[in-house]
Amino acid sequence: MTSTTPPSGSLAPHGEGGEGHANHSLTGFVIFLCSESVIFLAFFSGFAVLKTSALNWLPAGVEGLEWRMPLINTIVLVSSSGTIWLAEVLKAQGRLWGFRALWLLTMALGAYFLYGQAVEWSGLAFGFTSGTFGGTFYLLTGFHGLHVATGVLLMALMLVKSFLSGNYDGGEEGVQATSLFWHFVDVIWIILFVLIYVWQRH
Repeated sequence: MTSTTPPSGSLAPHGEGGEGHANHSLTGFVIFLCSESVIFLAFFSGFAVLKTSALNWLPAGVEGLEWRMPLINTIVLVSSSGTIWLAEVLKAQGRLWGFRALWLLTMALGAYFLYGQAVEWSGLAFGFTSGTFGGTFYLLTGFHGLHVATGVLLMALMLVKSFLSGNYDGGEEGVQATSLFWHFVDVIWIILFVLIYVWQRH
C-alpha cells in the first residue's frame, strides 16, 4: 500500500499547518497592527483636542520640554528601522551570522531608547497627576515605551530561534512580523515626537 504521508520537510496542504496557514498568521498580525493604529490615533486625537482647548496646558512652573534627549532617542529609534531591515536582507541571503549581529544591534538600539526615556522621565519636573498635560504625556510615552519593550522581547525570541537547527530553512514569518511591529513602533514615535516635543505652543 502506498503511503500518503508527505515526506519530511515538505509543505503541508493549505489549511493543514503548511505555508498557507503561516501566511494567514502574518495577515492576522497585520490586522492586529491596524487595530493598534486605531488606538494610537484615538490617543493622538485626544491629545490634540485637549491641548488646543485647555486654558492652562502646561503644569505650573513648566515652560516647555527639553528636546535634546528625545531627539537623540528619535535618531536612535529611526536608525534601528534601518538595522532591522538590513538584518532581514542578510537572512534572505542565508547569512545568518550577519542577520544575528544586526538583529542584536537593533535590540541594543531599542534598549538604549528605553534607557533614554527613563533618564528623561527621572529629570522631569512634573508627574502623571500634574494636570491634563502630565497625564497625557506619561500615558502616550509610556504606552509607546511598552510597545518598544515588547518589540525588544520579540526580537530576543527570534534571535534564540535562529540558533535552532533548520528553523529558518524555509523562511520565518516570526521575523517578518517582528520587523513589521518594529517599523510600526518607529512611525508611532515620530508622530509622538512631533506632537509632544515639536508642537509645544498653541
